[in-house]
Amino acid sequence: MATVPERRSRLRQYQVQLLERMQAAKTGAAEGGRELGVMIGGRLCLLDLTQISEIVPLQATTPVPLTQDWYLGLANIRGHLTGVIDLARYQQRSAGDAAPAERRLITFAPGLGFNCALLVERVLGLRKLAEMEAVADDEFRDSEGQQWLRIDLAQLVQEPRFVQVGLV
Repeated sequence: MATVPERRSRLRQYQVQLLERMQAAKTGAAEGGRELGVMIGGRLCLLDLTQISEIVPLQATTPVPLTQDWYLGLANIRGHLTGVIDLARYQQRSAGDAAPAERRLITFAPGLGFNCALLVERVLGLRKLAEMEAVADDEFRDSEGQQWLRIDLAQLVQEPRFVQVGLV
């Protein structure tokens, strides 16, 4: 069984490799249509790599009083207080069955001007839109017949309900 320092070292190495792959994919995102596949509320979703900053392990959040139930609170991510959103709950979907060890936070790209992170059940890796069939607006089907929902974070941060985390 691996010791705690060995596990931390492997986790850090995995994060560095994933970040390198994400940065390489961002470079070719415009021409290749590369997306990050994640699972949110039991549903397969795609996130544009240019709209996300990083993937971090699930962090402890501090609840904020008088906020919506989908606003989980604030987490300290690399020294910055970041709002954590449960998108499944926001979309009125039930939470998935992923173990806490599989859950991750996906932080928004700074260019979106919205300092928050989405809670995802699982990170499923990179996907190419060019290899998928468009089914409907923002819905795609892969070669295995699985349906994916593309989530545009830039549109999400413009939704009045999304930016109003406080109870009215």
